[in-house]
Amino acid sequence: MSKLNVGVFFGGKSAEHEISLISAQNVIKSLDRKKYNPVLIAIDQEGQWFYQSDEELLFVTDDPKKIKILDKSTPVLLSPVANDHRIIQIQSLETLAKIDIIYPVLHGTYGEDGAIQGLAKMANLPCVGCGIIGSSVGMDKEIMKRVLTANEIQNAPYITIRRNDNPYPSYEEAEAKLGSELFVKPSNMGSSVGITHVKQKNEYAKALDYAFQYDNKIIIESRVKGREVECAVMGNLDPKASIVGEVIPKGGFYSYESKYIDEDGAALEVPAKITQEELKMIQDISIKAFKVLECRGITRVDMFLTPSGACFINEINTLPGFTKISMYPTLWDISGVSIQDLVDLLINYAIEEHQDLENLEVKFS
Repeated sequence: MSKLNVGVFFGGKSAEHEISLISAQNVIKSLDRKKYNPVLIAIDQEGQWFYQSDEELLFVTDDPKKIKILDKSTPVLLSPVANDHRIIQIQSLETLAKIDIIYPVLHGTYGEDGAIQGLAKMANLPCVGCGIIGSSVGMDKEIMKRVLTANEIQNAPYITIRRNDNPYPSYEEAEAKLGSELFVKPSNMGSSVGITHVKQKNEYAKALDYAFQYDNKIIIESRVKGREVECAVMGNLDPKASIVGEVIPKGGFYSYESKYIDEDGAALEVPAKITQEELKMIQDISIKAFKVLECRGITRVDMFLTPSGACFINEINTLPGFTKISMYPTLWDISGVSIQDLVDLLINYAIEEHQDLENLEVKFS
């Protein structure tokens, strides 16, 4: 059987650009070269695509403060011709490669929000991970909360604010509804970017301004006091859940720096020290959330386990990190699925989903 050409897309315009580059390194290294030929497409922070002919150029560093796209000599595009799937050099119009599947490693906006998934659908290409609906709903925390609440899945009480609201809720109004400790978040952002833990009134206005730097819609959440636990889910219509891990932040909450820059910013306990009953509850909730949010392929479900034994979903991640300290591949590795096998399974889930949808489409003569 011929090898599949896997178009690995990474970088992107989001605030998580550097983490995407690090995640991509691990995905590329984990591709089984007996089955797959990687076709590497780096996207810079202006949105320009560049073909990467030498993958070794990507492996210079795993430091998010230093990592960057090194080769910008070959700008490319994906052929707009139906079912063509060629990667074309913009200036010469030379065909550099042809891809059979898109593997997006694009965290945050323009990648995790349905954008690249829509491109894949238009191009009639399988795409690893969730489709347009699961990606966009999972990315927008406020819409995610609406769907979870409608399906009786607990999540933190919240208030939504849009940029053109006038006036914004005051700190006193937010405190009366949500409590004295608040989390202010951009609705569409990941990796804890733009989030502030507000503990007193004088932090509130600055937190709103900071969140609005990243989105036109923000949410204010109650602080849920509990252990931060995470569960990895993969599959399509019959998903499976991993063991559960626990994040123990050392600085109050699991910030961007704790996740990716400061290796001592948080302790990860895998597996988490929980009872079998708690494990099953977390896995069941994770799978239910995966289904009601129309996820496919890959999702990490983050939640709080309270002292009373209740679970509140914090967020889901439909393109979770694949760095060397990321929870998603770690959870599956401890569950008995190596990162190479995991990448292989995710590709196969994407092909399966694409074929199922192809079988449903009405063919016109």
